[in-house]
Amino acid sequence: MKARAVAGLEQLFRALGDDTRLRILALLASGEICVCHIHEALGIPQPTASRHLAYLRRAGLVAGRRDGLWVHYRVAVPADPALASVLGATLDALAGAGRIGADRKRLSHLIDVPVRALERAAACCVQD
Repeated sequence: MKARAVAGLEQLFRALGDDTRLRILALLASGEICVCHIHEALGIPQPTASRHLAYLRRAGLVAGRRDGLWVHYRVAVPADPALASVLGATLDALAGAGRIGADRKRLSHLIDVPVRALERAAACCVQD
């Protein structure tokens, strides 16, 4: 049992060990977002965004919902309380990062939602 818990933590920390994946999680803290908006907001190619989202999905940090050709992603809270706590702390730390603010601003223009609304939604995600 302990070996599985350690493996889960290892997978979580590997998923969190990449700048692009952290930026994706920070955007998703605001709510469900289409992969098309994620790659545009971050200024990365769509295949790169999809690859990082797949990594986060395998780690149990995001969940996807297909809508036609696109997939919409959201933060998925892990069932393990320790993993959920690490994810919550990570999202909380990311909320104040300068680069995340620029990403949210670009997302705001893409989806026509005020930046403050995205920030409020992200703050609620961290408190849950």
